[in-house]
Amino acid sequence: MATTTTLHCFCSPNPINNTTFNFSLPKISPSFANPSLGSIISPTSIPRLVSNNYFGLLKKLTSPLLCGGISTFPTSNTHYEFSDGGSEVELRLELGNGDMPSSGNVYVDAEENSLTIRVRDSGSHRTLMETTTLYDKIKPGETIWYLDEDQLVVNLKKQDAELKWPDIVESWESLTVGVMQLLKGTSIYLVGDSTEINQKIAQELAVGLGYTPLITKELLETFAKQTIDSYVLHPSLSFVVKNHPIVAPGSSGIIESVSRDHIRSVVATLGQYGAAGRSNNWRHLYSGFTIWLSQSEAADEDSAKEEARRYIQDGSHAYSNADVVVKIGGWDADHSKTVAQASLSALKRLILSDKKLPGKKGLYIRLGCRGDWPNIKPPGWDPSSGESPSF
Repeated sequence: MATTTTLHCFCSPNPINNTTFNFSLPKISPSFANPSLGSIISPTSIPRLVSNNYFGLLKKLTSPLLCGGISTFPTSNTHYEFSDGGSEVELRLELGNGDMPSSGNVYVDAEENSLTIRVRDSGSHRTLMETTTLYDKIKPGETIWYLDEDQLVVNLKKQDAELKWPDIVESWESLTVGVMQLLKGTSIYLVGDSTEINQKIAQELAVGLGYTPLITKELLETFAKQTIDSYVLHPSLSFVVKNHPIVAPGSSGIIESVSRDHIRSVVATLGQYGAAGRSNNWRHLYSGFTIWLSQSEAADEDSAKEEARRYIQDGSHAYSNADVVVKIGGWDADHSKTVAQASLSALKRLILSDKKLPGKKGLYIRLGCRGDWPNIKPPGWDPSSGESPSF
């Protein structure tokens, strides 16, 4: 039986008051104390993965995208053209070579986030489009549609006229294009206890966004010439790994270097033994957008949300500092792109809630990543001193 990966995504800093986004789909040497990481993560030492995604106006819909158990599109071959005109988007759907339906046989139902289009043909209804995940919210009361020769034309008014839509629906392809523009070069850090999950999702995001993947575990092992797993696989040595003079400091050094010298990077942190698991190491993590990939045994969406709420309110878990929380149930590596898509969707919503966030991250970096996130203090502020007015 195939494993089902269930995702529940929340936006910080207060996920309790944010919308829940639900997605469902069927090696260290003891002799190194203070590693110098500059040569390890130099731009020439890490291959850059470039996205091959391409957006044309003409699309052919041949397979459904599952989101919340609902097909975004039917499996019939429906051609459409999409364009973004600024304050509105236009959708043109080909009706085929048969008899053209009259306007009375066309059904268009638009809501803030959804769109359903059906035509009555030869006594039966044919679905041309059905999605609950439009790229962003629209003003349904201002929807206009009309027949133009062999096409049905639908004009949708955006709620956010400034947001560029890469496509009509929120998909992996549209999110990678859209979120890359919203990030404005800001790096992404993946935190959580599973090093494997962090790495898998980092690779997916790096390919999709055209970012550089930085895998902390691989970088440390390259430097130390010994695997971290050789320690982790022995429970009696877990304390040694967690408190090893190279593991946490080394992973912290990588994060610091990225925050200072590397933009457009996706960093997979080490997991339960790394720097991200300690609150006092978050000073440089705040320089980018952090996504907590949290494995959960919650049986449903409400339980997952309550679990996230407890972590955030308690504040004792370092990962609760993350910008976005993605709760993962039934992890299956084959669904890593689904987890990556959910992460991008939550990131998009977070940035759209405050479009100044990427710029604020940049200011935080320019002032030296002093730990004063999100209430950035004026230039010259000393973290060891008393409080001073924020910007």
